[in-house]
Amino acid sequence: MRVIFVTANTNKLEEARKYLEPLGFEIEQMMIGGKAPELIEPQFDDLEKIAISKADQAMSMVPESQKSDCAILVEDSGLFIDSLDGFPGTYSSFVFRKIGVDGILRLMSGNKMKGCEYRAVSVLVLGERKIIAEGVCRGKIGEKISGTGGFGYDPIFIPDDSDGRSFAQMSREEKSSISHRGKSLKALSEAISFPSM
Repeated sequence: MRVIFVTANTNKLEEARKYLEPLGFEIEQMMIGGKAPELIEPQFDDLEKIAISKADQAMSMVPESQKSDCAILVEDSGLFIDSLDGFPGTYSSFVFRKIGVDGILRLMSGNKMKGCEYRAVSVLVLGERKIIAEGVCRGKIGEKISGTGGFGYDPIFIPDDSDGRSFAQMSREEKSSISHRGKSLKALSEAISFPSM
């Protein structure tokens, strides 16, 4: 079955392929008029609600004639910093565009409490079913930008399950094995393989 992943990020596309193609799914990027569609970003404080809203929007873009032989995949994620009451949280992409990693480092300057977590929610719309999976990766905000890989807040996020390197200093495979998105996609693949009765 075709799985149409609604993302403009090719790194996310490759990660989804790693977890879902072994199950026999063919992962492709949603493109309309040669571009990834822009979905309305709902203003919720809940990643799951945002991901479900985006999945519904994406499904409405699929022609009726194709709905029976494809599934829609949407993933939403955010960085939640403990000492900032979870900021930027569900507004992570907006905040990243406005102030970037430098802005977060400025906000955290002098703050000894560096704990945070990346959270991801993946939603797969399969016929009438919505399969929802979550992944969390605990870590801390680094003192400085480290590494050139990854994207978003990766250069300042140091996962607890690592050797002190940021996500941006890891290979794609290393990051995926412990990342919030990797965990949510793994949970999603398990939910598809072993559907609840």
